[in-house]
Amino acid sequence: MEKTFDILLKNRKILYNFLRNTPKEDLFRIPEGFNNNIWWNIAHVVVTPQLLMYKLSGLDFTIEEELVNKYKKGTFPNGEPSEMEMEKISAYLFSTVKHIQLDYEHGKFQNFQEYMTTPKIGLSSPEDALSFNVFHEGLHLGAILAIKRALAKA
Repeated sequence: MEKTFDILLKNRKILYNFLRNTPKEDLFRIPEGFNNNIWWNIAHVVVTPQLLMYKLSGLDFTIEEELVNKYKKGTFPNGEPSEMEMEKISAYLFSTVKHIQLDYEHGKFQNFQEYMTTPKIGLSSPEDALSFNVFHEGLHLGAILAIKRALAKA
């Protein structure tokens, strides 16, 4: 699983660079033909492993439930986040991966509940959830790249 965590951290660095190097107004703009923005995609990527790892294992989230509820599957951008929320998400990009890795290494994800994802990928273990999460984050990185292209043309 070491490689999986390494890939996640590399992707998170890419997302962090988008967060730091994209003009604020572009982070929150939703281009025509899209239903979310760069910011939402990044925040969504941060909260999804909370659901896939902790909730499916019957454990408490390691971040605020309010953030999970605001950016989980089925949500859409709703106004601009506060500076404090932006700082939290920025920090959580890295700290949550390390936290999940430590909890995984300490065997905390014992009571994993099977789950069928939207793309019909069945998850029956924490390892499945971590592997799926790499795929999921790649989808959202692709969405961010598409949004950036659309914003550049606008």
